[in-house]
Amino acid sequence: MRRTAEAPTLLKKMDATFEFISRICTFLAGTALVVMTVIFAWLVYGRYVLNDTPTWVEQVSHLLIMVIAFLGAAVGVNQNTHLSVVIFRSIVPSWVRTIFVIATDVLMLVFGGMMFWYGMELTRFKWSTLIPLIQVSEGLRSLPLTICGLLVFLFSAGHLIRLFLGRDQREDSIE
Repeated sequence: MRRTAEAPTLLKKMDATFEFISRICTFLAGTALVVMTVIFAWLVYGRYVLNDTPTWVEQVSHLLIMVIAFLGAAVGVNQNTHLSVVIFRSIVPSWVRTIFVIATDVLMLVFGGMMFWYGMELTRFKWSTLIPLIQVSEGLRSLPLTICGLLVFLFSAGHLIRLFLGRDQREDSIE
């Protein structure tokens, strides 16, 4: 009896934590997008007005794109806004749909775990090398991949926990 009473509290804490992490990721990705826009404006101004192209912009933009893409993808998994094909789930009975949802979440959990594991290895391998022109660690390019993998793993595990406790509120998941 006590176990069921604790589940909503645990879920509320998990959801609040995941929401907080998602907001941080959204803020960082949005900030990276704004910074990238500003540095590209500087690139255009430098190239066409000053006739002196800032060469570091390309390297910094590569770093920022990694932050935007991977942190944004992790938020998409948490909020169930990532790209998915739902036509198959829409045309099958609800018990088959449940199996599809579980299979999708398990595959995402495994994929996120692999992204995290191999992203860590890649980040460690590249950490001692410097990116030309900006002289920061090359490992910073793969760090967003690693963080995204961990978050995809955690968010997918959270979806499965909610699903098995009968508290999955994702639209299109289960009727």
